[in-house]
Amino acid sequence: MTQYLTEKDVRDIATYARVGLDEQELAQMTVDLNSIIDTLQPIKEFDLEGVEPTFHPIGSLSNVMREDAEQQSFTQEEALSNAPKQQDGNFLIPAILGGGDA
Repeated sequence: MTQYLTEKDVRDIATYARVGLDEQELAQMTVDLNSIIDTLQPIKEFDLEGVEPTFHPIGSLSNVMREDAEQQSFTQEEALSNAPKQQDGNFLIPAILGGGDA
C-alpha cells in the first residue's frame, strides 16, 4: 500500500479537527486513511477527456421561491389558544439549559 499521508499529516489533521489521538490511535488512523485513499485510486483510471465539470450534479437546478407578500395570519390569541402554558402573551416553555422553572 502506498503511503499518501504521514503520521505528521494525520496528527496535523487531528489537531485541526480537535480530535485527540494517542500514539497507537495515530498509527492506526494513518493506516486507515491511507487505505481509504488507496481504495479511491481506480477513479483516476476513468477517461474524463472532454467532460465538462459541473457545479451541481443535477445540472441547472435552482431554488423556487414564492413572493414574500404580507397576508392575513393568526391573531395572538388564536396562536396561543392551544398552548399548555403562556405568560404575558408569549408561549411559556420549560427551560432546557437550567435556571428556569417554566
